[in-house]
Amino acid sequence: MPETPHIVSDVMTVTVVSVGRDAPFKEIVETMEQWKVSALPVLEGEGRVIGVVSEADLLPKEEFRDSVPSVYEQRQRLSDVAKAGAVTAGELMSTPAVTVHTDATLAQAARIMAVRHIKRLPVVDDLGILQGIVSRADLLKVFLRSDEDIEEEVRRTVVSYLFPALSHTIHVNVHEGVVTLRGRIRDTALISVAVRLIRAIEGVVDVEPHLTGASEDPAGPASAR
Repeated sequence: MPETPHIVSDVMTVTVVSVGRDAPFKEIVETMEQWKVSALPVLEGEGRVIGVVSEADLLPKEEFRDSVPSVYEQRQRLSDVAKAGAVTAGELMSTPAVTVHTDATLAQAARIMAVRHIKRLPVVDDLGILQGIVSRADLLKVFLRSDEDIEEEVRRTVVSYLFPALSHTIHVNVHEGVVTLRGRIRDTALISVAVRLIRAIEGVVDVEPHLTGASEDPAGPASAR
């Protein structure tokens, strides 16, 4: 079974369409259209990411095409007004670029996207050199794991670790990414630990712990949500 992807380099797209600082406006639009992307990393030198130009950076050109920005717009939207007159990637790009390192966890990348309201992140090494790009869709790939793979990992990394003497008596079932545990254990304090560890496994949608203490009625589930 392939190992669970834990870091950005496991799911990123290695082939990245990019432009240089001097790329003209029309070339940027044509490149986006050709490759069906909504943003492009802007590179200089040996491939160092210095910014990102997106559709949002290009739209002011159309918005202010047949009108002069009002005094209010010039004051409140200084950046957009400036971009309306921009003609190269260096003038249009948002900088510094929001990037992520290859060894960042998927959770860290997802958090950056959520906080910064962006759909994709250039992936860079310690020198800022472009290595790939990761998108929201890439981060969701972990949920394509089969139920069988998830079940095997739950048994191997959680059940066998927390309940080595009873692992053969604990039943693990995974359906559509939802993990259900059933069985009797000696220490019910470990239920919450098991739930936390299982939630950390990529591809897990939810956990339903139906575990009871050795002296409890097996029909009554112990919830650790």
